[in-house]
Amino acid sequence: MLQGKKILLGITGSIAAYKVAFLVRALVKKGAEVQVIMTPSASSFITPLTLSTLSRRPVFTEIISEESWNNHVELGLWADLYLIAPTSANTLAKMANGSCDNMVTACYLSARCVVAIAPAMDVDMWQHPATRRNLNQLLADGVHLIPVEHGELASGLTGLGRMAEPEHIVEHLENHFKNQSVTLEGIKVLITAGPTYEDLDPVRFIGNRSSGKMGLALTRSLLDRGAEVHLIMGPNHLRIEAHPLLHLHLVQSAAQMASEAKQCWPRCQVAILAAAVADYTPAQKAQQKIKKSEGNLTVELTRTEDIATSLGATKKSNQITIGFALETEQEEAHAREKIIRKNFDFIVLNSLNDAGAGFQVDTNKITILHSNGDKVSFPLKSKTEVAEDIVDVLENQIIKKNQA
Repeated sequence: MLQGKKILLGITGSIAAYKVAFLVRALVKKGAEVQVIMTPSASSFITPLTLSTLSRRPVFTEIISEESWNNHVELGLWADLYLIAPTSANTLAKMANGSCDNMVTACYLSARCVVAIAPAMDVDMWQHPATRRNLNQLLADGVHLIPVEHGELASGLTGLGRMAEPEHIVEHLENHFKNQSVTLEGIKVLITAGPTYEDLDPVRFIGNRSSGKMGLALTRSLLDRGAEVHLIMGPNHLRIEAHPLLHLHLVQSAAQMASEAKQCWPRCQVAILAAAVADYTPAQKAQQKIKKSEGNLTVELTRTEDIATSLGATKKSNQITIGFALETEQEEAHAREKIIRKNFDFIVLNSLNDAGAGFQVDTNKITILHSNGDKVSFPLKSKTEVAEDIVDVLENQIIKKNQA
């Protein structure tokens, strides 16, 4: 999977940099082209000469050197993937905030390819709220995380914070490029994502805490595999990058989302209904701002259209529908009832009782329940990794449909 792939490898100042010699050698043996760049402090831990010898390319440590200007823009365009390993806490903070004062961060801001990070730091640094905020920001920006590992650290403490071992990083990259193969070329997918906002008056609305991150992660995974995606997205603050196979439909209300979904569905083979659509909407929407007055305010709500049920009722034998269930009690029973009522092929279940799952976080812990009774549970992962798991299951469903 790495044969002929162009890997830009950024190294930052961390004791874990000594492992990079083994990583470079492994990548080259797999047939990858490796271009190493380093922060100035990284050369205190491993020499550019060592890495130049192993990669068979010159190593760049400065944007401007005595010989020339080293073009970070060209490197960002050249690479199929940009890996920063190890990623120190300092570099993590710089990336999250768009700081650009060395070759590694300059290439990050110039890269058009996927960026992956392999953090390395002490356990308390890894668990610090500032590091968590920076990491969450990078995940929201679409950076791929190669998880830290548990073990003895340079400080003598034991815990999470070790950079992933070189063989694990190679495995992660191989899986990435495996998933990038256009296995879904020609498949048209409808995705609903994010919340809906139901207007009470011109300034107030009924909504929910859905961010749309899960739907966007699914969109990216599907586009990487060659699918054509109609993304129907409710109100959000995410960065949605243009793509030749992406058709973006921005909506506000449940009625608008239902209308767009029903228009797209007849020409799609798959519908992934990840949006948190409002179940109710105000019966009367005030034309002017509702003024505060004495006493209580009573708002009459009416049911919105159930998009999943509408699409499921018109589903053809060659079409697949996938639902999401966010539950707080009797999770599996409620999810299986939805599979039947909404005619899903499978449903992705997550519980608000699980730490790290639910709205406005960058991780999720899911169980996939199939209409035939099968069940597969996954550990807590980033939403990017969860999306890959869901799309893997979808690919198997498509294969079964084609064989039927």
